[in-house]
Amino acid sequence: MATQTDPKTITRRSFLSKSVMLGAAGLGMPYILPSGVLAMNGNPGANDRIVLGAIGVGRQGLHVLNHLAGLHTRFAAIADVDLNRANQVAEHHDVDVYQDYRELLDRDDIDAVLVASPDHWHALHTIHAAQAGKDIYCEKPLTLTISEGRLMVDAVRKYDRVLQTGSQQRSSSSEYRGCMLIRNGRIGNVQRVIAANYESPWHNGMPGEPIPDGLDWDMWCGHVEPHPYHPELKTPRGNPGWMSFRDFCAGEIANWGAHGLDQVQWALGMDDSGPIAVWTEGEPFDPPTYTEPEDRSRGNRICGSPKVYMEYPDGIIMEFENGPRGGAIFVGEEGTITIDRNHLSSDPGDLIEDPLEDPEVELYESTNHLQDWLDCIKERRKPICDVEVGHRSATVCHLGNVARWVSEVTGETGQRLEWDPEAERFTNSDVANTFLDCERREPYTLPETV
Repeated sequence: MATQTDPKTITRRSFLSKSVMLGAAGLGMPYILPSGVLAMNGNPGANDRIVLGAIGVGRQGLHVLNHLAGLHTRFAAIADVDLNRANQVAEHHDVDVYQDYRELLDRDDIDAVLVASPDHWHALHTIHAAQAGKDIYCEKPLTLTISEGRLMVDAVRKYDRVLQTGSQQRSSSSEYRGCMLIRNGRIGNVQRVIAANYESPWHNGMPGEPIPDGLDWDMWCGHVEPHPYHPELKTPRGNPGWMSFRDFCAGEIANWGAHGLDQVQWALGMDDSGPIAVWTEGEPFDPPTYTEPEDRSRGNRICGSPKVYMEYPDGIIMEFENGPRGGAIFVGEEGTITIDRNHLSSDPGDLIEDPLEDPEVELYESTNHLQDWLDCIKERRKPICDVEVGHRSATVCHLGNVARWVSEVTGETGQRLEWDPEAERFTNSDVANTFLDCERREPYTLPETV
C-alpha cells in the first residue's frame, strides 16, 4: 500500500526524533544518533535478501531500481518529491511511497538505499543515509561541489557504510583491461592524455508555470534559491533540462566527465589524489542564459570554451580536446591506448592484444557494478567505485569548471591554478577557492561536521 505525505509539509516522523538535536538549520544540522542505531538494521548475511529503498525514481533511478530488483534484493519503499511519479512506479513495484526521504530513512527494515536524485541533492541524501545506518548506491556524478564531496567521504567512513558510485564503466571488461595495460607500462611512461572537450553548465532564466499538484517544488530545489517551476527545468535531459544548468548540475563536464575522467583517474593511479594544476586557454568563459525551452546545442557550443588543461604528477598533461567522451586517449613513449565506453583500441594495434604476464599492478576487477555493491554490503568491504574514488573523479570535473569560472570573473585566461589534492584547496588563487562550494539556503544546508 502506497502512503503519501502532505506535499506542503516536510514531515519529520521519528527519524528526526532520534536526533538529540536538530536545531534551526533543520536538514543541514548533523544528526546525533543514539548509541546502537547503526546496528538496528544489522548487516545482511551471505544468503539474506538485501532490503532496499530508493530516493529519486526518475529516468536513471527507475532504470537502476529495475536492475537491482532482479539481483536477490527486495525494494520496500521509494521516496520522491513528485508523488505522481512515485505512485506510478509503485503501481509496478510492491513498495511504500514517501515524499520526504527522511521517512524512508527512518525505517529499520531497510538496509541500503539507491540515491538517484538530481545532482544538487546527492550530498544531503548520502550524508543522511549514512547517519541513518544505510549503505548507499549514489548515482554519478557523486557531487555538485568539491567541499561537499569530502563531507560525504567523512560520513561514509564515520558510520562504516558501503557506498558505490554509479560510474559503471569501472565494471566494464574493456575499461579494466585498458587501465591494467596502462598501469603496467604497456605504452611506457604516460606523457599526455587527450580527453573530450567537455562542456560547462550555463544559466536558467526560463519563465515560471503553475506547479503541478503533488510536486514539492521547494524541496526539489533544495539548497538552491527556488527557480520558477518549468517542466523543462525539472526534466534531466529536456530542452535543455536541469543537467545543463549550473545551480543544479556541473554540466557535461560532470555528466560525461564522470565517466571519461574517472577512467583517467583509474589509469593514472590517482584514485586517492588528482591533478596538481589546471588552466585555460582562449577567450574567457561567457555562458548563456536560456530564457525559453531550447536544446543543448547552443549552450554546449558556447560552454566548450575556453579550452581546459590539467597537469598530473610526473608532468603528465591532460587537455580537453578531441578525445572520446567515455574515456580518453593515453599517449605514452611506446604508443597510444584509447579507452572509450565498452571499447578499447591502440596504436600500434598489437599493444592491446598480448596478455599481461605477472603484472606488477593488480586493479580491482568487477563484472557487474550493482552486484559488486551488493556483495560488498554483505562482506563489509569497499566496492570498486568507493566514495573516495567517486569524490576524487568528480573533483577533476569540478576543477575544469572552476578554471573556466575564474576566467569569467577575471576576464583572463592562462592563469595556472595550483591545486593541492591533499588539502583540496588552490594554493595561489583566492578567487578559485570561492568555487569550492556554493551558497545554500536553510533548511537544506550541509552539516559542519558529520
